[in-house]
Amino acid sequence: MDYISVSEFAKKWNVPERTVRNYCATGRIKGSFLTGKTWNIPGDAILPEKANKKKFSDNPLLNYLKEQKEMKLKGGIYHRTQIDLTYNSNRIEGSKLTHDQTRYIFETNTIGASKESVNVDDIIETINHFRCIDLVIDKAKSKLSESFIKELHFLLKSGTSDSRKDWFNVGEYKKLPNEVGGNETCPPQEVMAKMKDLLSGYHSIEKKTFEDIINFHYQFEIIHPFQDGNGRVGRLIMLKECLANNIVPFIIDEDIKLFHYRGLQEWTNIREYLLDTCLTAQDNYKAILQYFEIAFD
Repeated sequence: MDYISVSEFAKKWNVPERTVRNYCATGRIKGSFLTGKTWNIPGDAILPEKANKKKFSDNPLLNYLKEQKEMKLKGGIYHRTQIDLTYNSNRIEGSKLTHDQTRYIFETNTIGASKESVNVDDIIETINHFRCIDLVIDKAKSKLSESFIKELHFLLKSGTSDSRKDWFNVGEYKKLPNEVGGNETCPPQEVMAKMKDLLSGYHSIEKKTFEDIINFHYQFEIIHPFQDGNGRVGRLIMLKECLANNIVPFIIDEDIKLFHYRGLQEWTNIREYLLDTCLTAQDNYKAILQYFEIAFD
């Protein structure tokens, strides 16, 4: 890590040296430290926001994600969420990319050395998933809508081999019947009406809870509105709605995917299966928030 002096930082950002020293003393320039009476400031440190600047939302986590996304900050909660959610969500759906390869793609736009052949769709969908998370962050406060859900699907599947199939319908509801886990899903001709009913019922809930978001996820997966990509779109929706309702989000890890599947299968009988799985995943994300010193309820 390269460090610069107070005067160098002041010149770089066109602010008084006294202001820079105050920022350092109050901890507003992360990573700065004193050597004797001299402040050492990380060379990549940025000018702190003014204290009276209006926050993006009343959700501290969403504010951090939004700010770090715009800063293109590496090593923070945005960086961690992008890599962990993208890796696990794609892996659950059959991607062969490793966690390191996912990280390389995000950080360097390369996949790193690989002894095995790599599926091009896995790479494209990884890049697309990063863009989906950015969209979720930018539109987290917006009301969940059919157009937003379709936009997520369009971003996720654009440029893939599926997108070159006339019948696939990227960014639109499915044309052909499909199933999930051997179970029947909503027929194509009924999808639009079912989605409208689902969203209408969801938005009738004034204060949405963790369980409401999980129930929406279950109903969405039962409808299975797209030809493919429903699982990933469904998990992205849960991220958005957790952020929108100031609920700590969670990442379904590949290690608990079988519990997640069981929870979906048994939702109408024993809701605790899926709720407990998601709460476990939420506890894991809370531990990450604690590491990054981000407050949560």
